[in-house]
Amino acid sequence: MGFGLCFLYLRNIKGFGWNHKRVYRIYGELELNLRIRPRKRLIRERPEPLAVPEQPNRTWSMDFMADQLADGRSFRTLNVIGDFNREGLGIEVDFSLPAERVVRSLNRIIEWRGKPKVIRVDNGPEYISGTLLAWAEKRNITITHIQPGKPQQNPYIERYNRTVRHEWLECFIFGTIKDRAGSRHTVAMDI
Repeated sequence: MGFGLCFLYLRNIKGFGWNHKRVYRIYGELELNLRIRPRKRLIRERPEPLAVPEQPNRTWSMDFMADQLADGRSFRTLNVIGDFNREGLGIEVDFSLPAERVVRSLNRIIEWRGKPKVIRVDNGPEYISGTLLAWAEKRNITITHIQPGKPQQNPYIERYNRTVRHEWLECFIFGTIKDRAGSRHTVAMDI
């Protein structure tokens, strides 16, 4: 609201008999007369097109999500997808998912699906830990980190996370982690 509207509001609606000079003096003392500088427009960079894998098990993507149980306790999910056909390879659910647990989950998926050449991840503490990097080096898997604060560089898993949240996490209210983990086997196949 500018000075003119403020003056008319005080005079006509509130009924104060003050003149415009007095109202403007108080308006200035409250620093309401400062100009609002327009924001500078951000120059948008054209994103590099994401390389689309040409065969299965070329590239996987991983990411974490967080949610709460009915009693308010927070839990995390580790989502792993294959980038070729955007197939959900695994969802690990627990209160804590340290790097050792991530490695154990990846070993289970590799036994079932085979080994990828590249795994694309963000810069979370579980992904930059020595445990995961040593595991990947031992298996000749390249871990590719996206730039910090740029989830658009990992769009396949971000889209999958949105689907998981809307079609699974927000559809049910569970009291325990076992309820949550058990339901994903029936629901995750539809995603």
